[in-house]
This record gives sequence, C-alpha cells and structure tokens, in this order.
Amino acid sequence: MTDDHDGVRELLAAWAFDALSPAEERLVAPHLAECPSCAAQARRLRETVRLLDGPVSDGPVSGGPVSDGPAANGLPSAPAASGAATGASDILAYARRLRPAAPPVAAHAAPYAAAVAGLKALLAEADGRWGTPVVHDWDVHATVAHLLAADEPLAGRLGIAARVPSSRTEVDEEGTAWQDAWNRRSADVIVREHGRTPQETVADWAAQAAALLAAPEAHDPEPAGRATVLMGVRLPVADHFVVRAFETWIHTDDIGRALGLPVPPPPAVHLDRLVRLAVRVLGLALGPTAPPVLFAIAGGERWVLGSEDEPVRAELTLDPVDFCLLVGGRYAPDEVPHTTSGDPGAVGDVLERAAALAWL
Repeated sequence: MTDDHDGVRELLAAWAFDALSPAEERLVAPHLAECPSCAAQARRLRETVRLLDGPVSDGPVSGGPVSDGPAANGLPSAPAASGAATGASDILAYARRLRPAAPPVAAHAAPYAAAVAGLKALLAEADGRWGTPVVHDWDVHATVAHLLAADEPLAGRLGIAARVPSSRTEVDEEGTAWQDAWNRRSADVIVREHGRTPQETVADWAAQAAALLAAPEAHDPEPAGRATVLMGVRLPVADHFVVRAFETWIHTDDIGRALGLPVPPPPAVHLDRLVRLAVRVLGLALGPTAPPVLFAIAGGERWVLGSEDEPVRAELTLDPVDFCLLVGGRYAPDEVPHTTSGDPGAVGDVLERAAALAWL
C-alpha cells in the first residue's frame, strides 16, 4: 500500500475536478484503491465537486463496480473503499452522480450559484461540529449567520424580503462608514442566530441565496447591468453577484479548513471572473498616480496598475487563488507567494493595497 497519506490528501481537491497530471494520477489512484481512510475522504469530496461538466452517468463506469442502488440515506451506494478494481474514475463518477445541482443562471451569477452549492455540500459534513472555531471569533454556525447577513444588502436591492428581523443597524446613521454598519449588522445577526439551531440558520441562508438566484437579475444581463452602490463601491448588479460568490467561497474555504475537509477552488471560468473583478477594484484603489506595476496572474492575463504616464517600475506575478486569498484577507502582504522584479517599493504598494481591500 502507498503510505504517502499526506501527499495524496493534498491532491484530492485537484482530483475531484479530474485535474491531476499523469504522474499524480499514478500516485493517487492506487492509494485510493488500497486505503480506506483516503477513499472515505475522496467520497466526502463528492459533495464539494461543483458544476462538473458533462451529463450525469446513471450506469457503472469501466474499471470497477459502482452500485446504482440506493443506500440507507437515499443516495446511490458509494464505490467500495478497497479492492484493486476500485480507482479514482469510479469515485469521480460517483461524485458526478451526487454533485449538488446549481440553478441555471446567467454567466455573471454562475459563480455565486456554484459557491452556494459548494457550501451546502460542505455543511452536510458539519453535523455535531457547529461549534468548531473558524475565523475571527466565529464558529461554523456563526460563519453561516454572517453570510446570511452579508447577502442581505444585495437581496434588499433586488426587492427580496429580509430573512432576519431588523436591528439597530437596519438604517445607517448619517455619516456611518459602511464597514461599521456591515460589521454591526453581522454581529447582531450572529447573536440572534446563536439562539436558534444551526439547521434553522442554514435553512434561512439557503432560502435567501435561492431567492437571489431566482431574481430576474440573476438570469437577464439587462437588469443586471444597472449600477448600484453596495459596500462602498458602485458596480453593476452583475458584479455584485460576483462579490457574493467571492465571499461565499472564501468562507466555505474557512469552514473546510476548520473541519479538516479540503475545499477545491472555484472552477477556472469562475475563478477568472473573481480575479478580473478584484483587479478592477484594486486598480481603482491604487488610483492613476501610483507607481506603475505590471501585474500578472500566473498562466493568465497581465495588467498595468497605477499611472499610465510613467514607465513600468516593477513586475508582480501571483497565482490566481493566492491573489483571491490575499484580497480576501487570508494572506498578509509579506506572506503571499509571488514572484517579482524591479522596484520593491512599488510591488509592496500593490500587495499592501490588495490586502487592504479585505472586509471578510
């Protein structure tokens, strides 16, 4: 039996999206066939596989038996956790059959639909662990309550009734910074939800998310194109859906880390939307007079941030997931992995400003 448990577990998120290299596949597949612990972890990952392409298969796949009969929980039976015939393809087919369905929405709302589906799947693993510390001073229950509050501003702009009664922050006092109002409302909702069961909180969050995804603005680019100010920035409603996807994924990742369950990054097409929006907001934050830096996403696009009237002073490259985690406040500017050349001061300015965008 392959005994590299840690190495295999680090590859399971990529494996869940069928994105392993041939060398990685040769490591993971035999290990899953022989190791009940890793195979069980792989089966749990089925619930976080989101928006997998292609039709759902109803029959067994080649390479090993996969039962189509229902288990006690009403779901198809999982593939066996041991035996030479059971490999990654069997478990991935099982994941495809059980993946959470995401509502059919326009492209701008698809990242949010996928993030909601991913969090729903992860929360199915939280029973008995709702008090696990997650981030800030929140446990799992409080993190979901925060998302219930965080989705409210967009829901309100789209005419969706609030799921939580009004509080002292319902109407902002004149001159109150949006961050202060945001934090107070979140704190109020968390206090209120801690007096209810986690299942009730999850149900209200899921119902509000479903209402957002059922709104015309989630399906029609025309009404989604109108701009509105939320969280201190004026953006089209379509972009505010991307912001909601960004925060939902960040907190899903927070919960996954707390529970010891790997959460895959957003699918590449969704991650690209998150990156593009974050770059736009970062460019606005830096302004037209900042020292110009050529900013690149590894394997992706490049932008010049800052002044357009001066020669570029430095180059900075970040992995797309690391960039999102930096903007989401999960990396400090001096800790995020990056490659750079040129003026270190100009690079530091970009990293510091990116980290300062975080409100999560």
